[in-house]
Amino acid sequence: MLDAKSRHATGCPVHMDLPGAGRLAHAGADHPPVPQAKIGILLANLGTPDNYDYWSMRRYLNEFLSDRRVIDYSPWIWQPLLQLIILTKRPFSSGANYKSIWNNEQGESPLMTITKAQTAKITTTMQDRFGEGVMVDFCMRYGNPSTKSKVAAMVAAGCEKILFFPLYPQYAGATTATANDQFFRALMDAKWQPASRTVPPYFDQPSYIAALGESVKRGWEAADEEPEVLVCSYHGVPKRYLMEGDPYHCQCQKTTRLLREYLGWDESRIITTFQSRFGPEEWLQPYTVEEVARQAEKGVKRLAVIAPAFSADCIETLEEINEEICESFEEAGGEHFTYIPCLNDDVAHIAALCEVIEANLQGWITR
Repeated sequence: MLDAKSRHATGCPVHMDLPGAGRLAHAGADHPPVPQAKIGILLANLGTPDNYDYWSMRRYLNEFLSDRRVIDYSPWIWQPLLQLIILTKRPFSSGANYKSIWNNEQGESPLMTITKAQTAKITTTMQDRFGEGVMVDFCMRYGNPSTKSKVAAMVAAGCEKILFFPLYPQYAGATTATANDQFFRALMDAKWQPASRTVPPYFDQPSYIAALGESVKRGWEAADEEPEVLVCSYHGVPKRYLMEGDPYHCQCQKTTRLLREYLGWDESRIITTFQSRFGPEEWLQPYTVEEVARQAEKGVKRLAVIAPAFSADCIETLEEINEEICESFEEAGGEHFTYIPCLNDDVAHIAALCEVIEANLQGWITR
């Protein structure tokens, strides 16, 4: 049950004579209805364009690539380059990539479809455990539904406390931090600002590692021929970020080590790499697209790739890994390429996420 089931900051009892809302005792007749107190759990993912046409892609890429957490070059240098060159051409190529993976039946990107499924399953679990006083929803850092709109909706629904959960196992300034930034900006617009918490990275959560490990075992069983090497491909960031104190690289390395230990494998069978390099400077290495080719040149014929930094399949996994990185391996002499999907809405993944959520609700909620 909730520890704030029907109390508000005024300390006054609430008359619950309206569905889901009520008037504060002793308040005037013109006092607005006050919704029953709830705890909000707001999941956050990276984002998705509304469609793959030029203008939808341009809006999305402009928001994403204008984020100083993502591209921290001086705006005086970066914005002219972005607006006059990159956003003139890149929406076409990115739009074609999205079109190749688009969920045409639902009219949305796979990331949106999967995030909705995750949210629905987490909602069921949380409400089974804690009742209707818990509200679960999701937002996107870039694109729709926006963080601001979802925070406003939770406040309007009576959420006096919000647990904000960026769905990134490993912390990075360009992912977790910018999602948190946007959450805090949204809170600045609330007249009645809810208490808030943010969920820390869960890269070493045993249940998350176990879910990863079991997905690898399923991938091995499903492969026509057992892969010789597993590549753990993480989204890259500039190497400079590591030098400036970002813990992402170290947390990725630890995730791979814990996964290897869970599987009971020798170090030679599992490799950490980084993908999605952008711009001229050095990024975290080795680069996935180059490392898979190097493995093929060394004689590896059967290789599998998993993406432990992504909680849901998206453009970087469905298009980049399954197409560009796969082609790099095969063109260098590799014969059998296996992509092991993200955990998505797998039962073990949902259980791990709910475990993280429940741990971070301590003190706010009890069974």
